[in-house]
Amino acid sequence: MKASEQTKSGQLSVRGRTVRGKPLGRRLRDNWQLYALLLIPVVLTLVYKYIPMYGIQIAFRDFKASRGYLGSEWVGLYWFKRFFSAPNCVRMIKNTVLLSLYTLLWTFPIPIILSLIINQLRFGKFKRVVQTVLYAPHFISIMVICGMIRIFLSPSGGLINLLLGTSIDFLTESSAFRTIYIASAIWQDAGWGCIIYLATLANVDPGLYEAAKVDGASVFQRIRNIDIPELLPMAILNLIMAAGGLMNVGFEKVWLLQTDLNKAASDVIAVYVYQQGIESAKYSYSTAVGLFNTIVNIALLLIVNKIASKASDVEFV
Repeated sequence: MKASEQTKSGQLSVRGRTVRGKPLGRRLRDNWQLYALLLIPVVLTLVYKYIPMYGIQIAFRDFKASRGYLGSEWVGLYWFKRFFSAPNCVRMIKNTVLLSLYTLLWTFPIPIILSLIINQLRFGKFKRVVQTVLYAPHFISIMVICGMIRIFLSPSGGLINLLLGTSIDFLTESSAFRTIYIASAIWQDAGWGCIIYLATLANVDPGLYEAAKVDGASVFQRIRNIDIPELLPMAILNLIMAAGGLMNVGFEKVWLLQTDLNKAASDVIAVYVYQQGIESAKYSYSTAVGLFNTIVNIALLLIVNKIASKASDVEFV
């Protein structure tokens, strides 16, 4: 017999003894402070996340601000059809998927690798200096980052061109845009991303390392058999969260680095939504495009969650 099991009446059986659960009203009275604290994020989520969903209907209407939501004409899937028939639709979807996928493939494992390396450092002061240097770029604004990128890549006096002995304007090269975007993302966020993995490794029982050393395990064997299994659940959780925003390419950086000559690689859905919705005031059309992007994100989230749930059952040795 199991130590505890749930009975049909909702009571909890613990080692043969039946414990009646407290009614909801009693739990609310006993823990009202905790429920009051929980109420704050719930209300904020409802106000800023769920109530605005009422406006999604303008993706199916010919929205006119003077007529309001319900007064605007219902057009069904017209705006979606218009987007899919646009001449640059395929290019935007392709650029968005490739830029997001390559960013995930390159930026996801690097914080894990950094955390494993930093965790092996034994000099406390040096370890703190390394962490500070790696964290610092995260606190630089996107505007400043893009300004630095333009200076480094300038064809006249830019650091990269001085090192290579060339005078190439990399930001006008479509083939170089993804590399620039991903490299800057790694530099800016890799150090910050490893914080959660370092916190996970800090909770590993030191006795495991001592036992592994006694058994003659090398550093790589300890990493493979102790550190990586400990990081795996957190890595899977982060992967699922990252997959949920796979199509949400950083709008600010793309917008600031985009030029007329690199649009073949930088023309993404997020920038297109901004141009159509804010600059051209095509609210219904831009909402339809943004809604399509969100639906793809949800589908990817469910798929990755399913795959990760199965992968988490695999033992790493």
